[in-house]
This record gives sequence, C-alpha cells and structure tokens, in this order.
Amino acid sequence: MNLFKNSVVLLVLFTGVILACNRKDVEETAGTTRVVKGLYSYGPEIKSFTDCDEGREYWVADSAKTLELAYSNFNFEKPYEPVYIEVECHLIKSDSLIVSADFDSTMVVTKVLKITKDIPDGPCN
Repeated sequence: MNLFKNSVVLLVLFTGVILACNRKDVEETAGTTRVVKGLYSYGPEIKSFTDCDEGREYWVADSAKTLELAYSNFNFEKPYEPVYIEVECHLIKSDSLIVSADFDSTMVVTKVLKITKDIPDGPCN
C-alpha cells in the first residue's frame, strides 16, 4: 500500500514538472514587450495569431483596439481570413473561462506596426 501511495505521489510530481516546463517560455516572456510577426485571424468566436518564426498559436487580446479596427477595414466577405501583422505585444497566461482550451497563452497587442493582406513568402506560407 505504501509503495502505491509513493508511486501516485511521484506520478503527480512528474506531471507537474512536465506542465511547468511547457509553460516556462511563456512565463519568462510575460510582461516583456516584444515585436512579433505572423498571421492574424479575426471573427466572432476566435481571435488568433500564429507566430511565423516559432509556429506557436496564441489567443489575441487587442488592448488598444487598433488591430481589430484595421482588420475590419479590409471588409472581408467571410470572417477568419488571415492577414500578415507585425505588432508590439506581451504574453500572458490565458484565462480558461474566457479563452478556448486550444490557447494556453494570450498575446496582448499594445501597438500595430504593420497589417497587410499580402502574406510574405517564407515560414508564414
């Protein structure tokens, strides 16, 4: 019985270490402003960003509301059409009550540097 309890404790600790390691890079950059480049999609239910360099996907919070406005000005016929953006942002842990479980990190946009329908050649394609 004691061996079983020890095994369960070790399993729980090991799982915690794995989860902590997976979130380490987000926690290290949380609060740090950085410039990112990638694809942004916007619609009624999803606001997502895919980082071209890292391939990671983030939920997007537009703190200045300029990104959503610029996207809307393209007058797409359908939602979720990707556009290329370059923005200043910082990363935070996503609130699981608001954000889909598909996104463990939220990119908070503080300044839009570039937004275009033209997606450049390279890792974004």
